[in-house]
Amino acid sequence: MSSQDELLRIEGIRKTFPGVVALDSVDFDLRRGEVHVLLGENGAGKSTLIKMLSGAYRPDSGRILVDGNEVRVQGAQDAERLGIATIYQEFNLVPELTVAENIFLGRQPRRFKMIDRKRMEADAQELLKRVGVRVSPKAKVRELGIAQLQMVEIAKALSLDARVLIMDEPTAVLTSGEVDKLFRIVRQLREDGVGIVFITHHLQEIAALGDRVTVLRDGRSIGQVPASTPEDELVRLMVGRSIEQQYPRERPEEAGDALLSVRGLTRNGVFHDVSFDVHAGEVVGLAGLVGAGRTEVVRAVFGADTYDAGSVEVRGERLGKGDVNAAMGAGIGLVPEDRKGQGLVLDASVQENLGLVTLRSATRAGFVDRKAQRADAARIAEQLGVRMAGLGQHVRTLSGGNQQKVVIGKWLLADTRVLILDEPTRGIDVGAKIEIYQLINELTAAGHAVLMISSDLPEVLGMSDRVLVMAQGRIAGELPAHEATQDAVMALAVNVTKNEVEGSRGH
Repeated sequence: MSSQDELLRIEGIRKTFPGVVALDSVDFDLRRGEVHVLLGENGAGKSTLIKMLSGAYRPDSGRILVDGNEVRVQGAQDAERLGIATIYQEFNLVPELTVAENIFLGRQPRRFKMIDRKRMEADAQELLKRVGVRVSPKAKVRELGIAQLQMVEIAKALSLDARVLIMDEPTAVLTSGEVDKLFRIVRQLREDGVGIVFITHHLQEIAALGDRVTVLRDGRSIGQVPASTPEDELVRLMVGRSIEQQYPRERPEEAGDALLSVRGLTRNGVFHDVSFDVHAGEVVGLAGLVGAGRTEVVRAVFGADTYDAGSVEVRGERLGKGDVNAAMGAGIGLVPEDRKGQGLVLDASVQENLGLVTLRSATRAGFVDRKAQRADAARIAEQLGVRMAGLGQHVRTLSGGNQQKVVIGKWLLADTRVLILDEPTRGIDVGAKIEIYQLINELTAAGHAVLMISSDLPEVLGMSDRVLVMAQGRIAGELPAHEATQDAVMALAVNVTKNEVEGSRGH
């Protein structure tokens, strides 16, 4: 490799936070026209490293070089000037502004000291066309879907003439078709000479898109390998051990009594006539395409949203509509899809978050038994292997996998009988996934039940005892584990018309 090919080099970077060494002598380099995958478990240091490059953090020691020259990235403006753009998991867009306004925020073209809206929208349209998304530059960002938001972020990065594009888990919320479209754009950017730092937990994406892989573990760069390296070797480098079984489901010989019974659940225009049971000791997977109504159904079951018809029963006791407290009291827990927005209080501590559900039961005569709460929080954090500086650490500063363990942990403390998991391993590394799968096994072995939504079809098939497939707001079919294949699930997910016809015959 000639020195002219190297866009970016990081040498011996170290970064510490109180009680934590986030990065320790990390080395990394990026060439023109390559996709360099940054791989590691949650908490390995990936986010800290990219925040260093974007100017959000400053290194304690070490060097950052761009085009062979040492630079100091003190903030977002420095990163922009150097041609470094970052697309984070949480989009950095203003919902109430238009697409064009978001793309050129703070850099709007002007004419006679006034914003030249016509030129701004025309330039935005060219960028949107380049990334292959059919969105009006005049549309409000709040009106867009996840995949469209992703493309707007890429268009914004291109508007900066970025030579280094950092993509943090860009496929985590995309369907397979949207992922294919994103990959085509990334390959085109690579051909244009852009250097791309790509962070993903989906190992199958690495060989499909990447050129090289740098593996981080416990804040150190463990090694650099070709993207063609076998997945089991990548896992071994990430977690320091071999993982023999990706989906270690321990299925019961026989399911117990029905803990959750849903009958004829209907919310007009959203889902219709949804009926199913979840039995003690089993995992029921809820599969389907994005927009099929899965999340809306489980939110209604949990009482977070109301419904127009039907019933929800827990162990034979009927629950009222839209009553979260009744659902929790009956033993239902919900780990939501958006763990940061709905599952956690980010500026509260680990201990406070773990105690959220049991706060009422821990209160006597208006006083919270903090000693007991702390002991319970310490026990569950140790059981789940939450990596933290201490129970007082703010949840915001934990890695995604450890945040997810805290969300699950608060329901374990409440002795939840039916745990609903909505996208439980999204954005979580393979090691943390295995830990969550083992936890699911422990719950069902103890007679609890799990209802799991996942857009990761292999995960649904690998961990479910039965799979319910939703399409256009209806249950399109049910498959036992031994019949549930990707083809069988997808056939039900996309063939709703046939199912509706057959369903109407049954009535």
